[in-house]
Amino acid sequence: MSYDERIKELLEELAVFDDWTERYEYIISLGRQLPQLPERYRTEENLIRGCQSRVWVGTELRENLFIIYADSDSLITKGLIAIFIRLLSGLTPQEVLDADLRRLDTSGLKEHLASTRANALTTMAETIRQKAGVCLNARGPESGN
Repeated sequence: MSYDERIKELLEELAVFDDWTERYEYIISLGRQLPQLPERYRTEENLIRGCQSRVWVGTELRENLFIIYADSDSLITKGLIAIFIRLLSGLTPQEVLDADLRRLDTSGLKEHLASTRANALTTMAETIRQKAGVCLNARGPESGN
């Protein structure tokens, strides 16, 4: 499924809920569904700086697909990182870099989060994009995607 299809589906799901309390509960449920973070990714190197909560993001390139693993010690933050996994994991690194993450802003999510959590959302997105760039650069220019 492409990024455009994924973001459209997520935005439609969020729109179903009448109020933000229900949306938060849904986001938290997404975090609870994340598989356990492999211990090899629970390192200082994978800890995102600038987040109020502890958030680990590990990535790998598998068969030209960018795979994201993550965890947090906060339920809402774990749900937020689960959104990024849902939107971006399994795409190519170039598709991750090309994804218009501003489309997520149309959900109103940033406006309904505390400023520290909204900033964390931006930091998570930047970290994931940076890691996708590293994977893309490691592959070299031989790939046309």
